[in-house]
Amino acid sequence: MVFYSLITGSSGLLGKYHSEALLQINHNVVLTDKNLDQLKKDVKFFKKKYPQKRILGLKMDITSKKNILSVLKFLKKKNIWINNLINNAAIDAKFKRDSINLNKFENISLKVWNKEIEVGLSGAMLCSQIFGNEMVKKKIKGNILNIGSDLSVLAPNQSIYMGNKKKLTFIKPVTYSVIKHGIVGLTKYVASYWANKNIRCNCLSPGPVLNKQSLQLQKNLKKTIPLNRLANMNEYVGSIKFLCSDDSKYMTGQNIIIDGGRTIW
Repeated sequence: MVFYSLITGSSGLLGKYHSEALLQINHNVVLTDKNLDQLKKDVKFFKKKYPQKRILGLKMDITSKKNILSVLKFLKKKNIWINNLINNAAIDAKFKRDSINLNKFENISLKVWNKEIEVGLSGAMLCSQIFGNEMVKKKIKGNILNIGSDLSVLAPNQSIYMGNKKKLTFIKPVTYSVIKHGIVGLTKYVASYWANKNIRCNCLSPGPVLNKQSLQLQKNLKKTIPLNRLANMNEYVGSIKFLCSDDSKYMTGQNIIIDGGRTIW
């Protein structure tokens, strides 16, 4: 029985950093994503950088229970067992809406609502259900880490999207809030449900991450953050290492918010 950590959405904005954090603490990793081309590049990169580590890349659609089960079946044939799961996948950038009108609460369609909830929340539930249940059946000491957001405890402050002409340039949609609050609820439920099966479940909620935002948006965001800056992408690596190791073995059901102090105001 060979243990691996599995990361969903491993080719996303922070997914690569989460993956590298696990490699740095000597985990074998299964990188999963729908973007097969980028996934192949990431696997090649990590194998070159960490030649001594076991690294596997698999295309996986977290909204398809059938597809997740097929990945599990494949891993079991390879004698690979997941003891650490990071639910990191989020809605594909191609699906996001830039139109203010489409993002208005009164205009969100049920189709958009269902699609975004399916990816952001239902996908995490399915992966936790399937891989977590396998941990239970095999009596594996397991760990599940969900990726939330500072908006898992805050309502969006839409005024931060105000441009220099005092007009909104974007509206954060209701689906994001519901997904991130729901992730915390899922975390607490799973932590309680499998506590007697030696399965831990926590949530890491990052604050705003520097990622080519407009200077105006950065300025507006900084006003809401006591440390007066956005996070760099690599600043959550230490948290991942802690939450995915025995250093946090007495921690479960918690939402760890690392946001430069944004949620204390």
